[in-house]
Amino acid sequence: MKQWLGKRGSWLTSLALSIVMLGTTACSGGAAPTATQKPTAEAPKATEAPKPSATPKPPEKQKLVIYTARDKNVVDEIIPKFKEKNPNIDVEVLTMGAQQILERVRAEKANSQADFWWGGTQSALMTAANEGLLESVKPSFADKVPALYKDAQDRWYGEMLLPEVIMYNSKALKKEDAPKDWDDLLDAKYKGKIIIRGVLASGTMRTIYSAMIFRQDAADPKKGYDWLKKLDVNTKEYAQDPTNLYLKLAREEGTLSLWNLQDIMIQKELQKQPFDFIYPASGAPILVDGVGVVKGAKNMDAAKKFYEFLFDSKLRVELAEKLYQIPTRTDISKDTLPAWLKGVELKPMNLDWTIMANKEMDWMQYWDENIKGKGAK
Repeated sequence: MKQWLGKRGSWLTSLALSIVMLGTTACSGGAAPTATQKPTAEAPKATEAPKPSATPKPPEKQKLVIYTARDKNVVDEIIPKFKEKNPNIDVEVLTMGAQQILERVRAEKANSQADFWWGGTQSALMTAANEGLLESVKPSFADKVPALYKDAQDRWYGEMLLPEVIMYNSKALKKEDAPKDWDDLLDAKYKGKIIIRGVLASGTMRTIYSAMIFRQDAADPKKGYDWLKKLDVNTKEYAQDPTNLYLKLAREEGTLSLWNLQDIMIQKELQKQPFDFIYPASGAPILVDGVGVVKGAKNMDAAKKFYEFLFDSKLRVELAEKLYQIPTRTDISKDTLPAWLKGVELKPMNLDWTIMANKEMDWMQYWDENIKGKGAK
């Protein structure tokens, strides 16, 4: 019996050990797979979200302050085009006479408020350059503008040519009855018929009046003063600005004036005013109307962009067609220019512009103090 129990206990012990080992094997998760087992597939790795591509930064906002003597029609034509090409530039335009621009830039010399001077007579720009009011900036088109129409030190460039001519109301006065030359304006039959844009504030008028003195005798301005006295006798009044001048002529408060060819054509063709012109038989002062970057400009980059834009050859042709501007650039084919310009003979008056620039202030001051409004009394 004992012997049987002993064998039975031994067998039970072995059986228990076998069960324990089988359980351990079955419960173990770390056992290596057999050759017939397929490896467990790895869990897919989480893919990283694609990084958004870097968007280019918009151009930094810039500002451009322009002092201009240009007519509103010209400003309204050009500035929107510039803004379209340069949407990041905020443009501020202040309109005034060319002489007023000179005086303002001079007064602001210590702390310049303007960046670009757009529209100035050759005399005014020469004076400004000599007083250190303009920056030396050489544009890309520098060699396309003749030396006669630019500053030797790149302080200003002529944008267009403005012949100064005799203006008349074509509804009130027949062409054959209009003055044919400068001296004809002194004829007594035109007394009370002439309206002049205020001289001192206007670069155009200062140039015309200085040219009248020069053509008499620059060495003896008294002869020129006498001529201007006779013109003053026939002058009904002096209009405060171009708009006032146009209104008075259109209303036939006067029938004659002295003005630049471009603005007359704009008023005639675009504004449908009853105006026309006579190109003086002895020649006309051909004013070089130019531009420059103001010394100490706070927005130099924007000023240079406007400079280049303004002289673009395609724009110059467009402005000749639409706004009757005569370009200074010599590389523009005559075949591309409008018909009206091909029909104008630009006969220049023989003038020394350096003398004109140097003497203009003294001559105009004398006229204002001693001649203006006194001839008719």
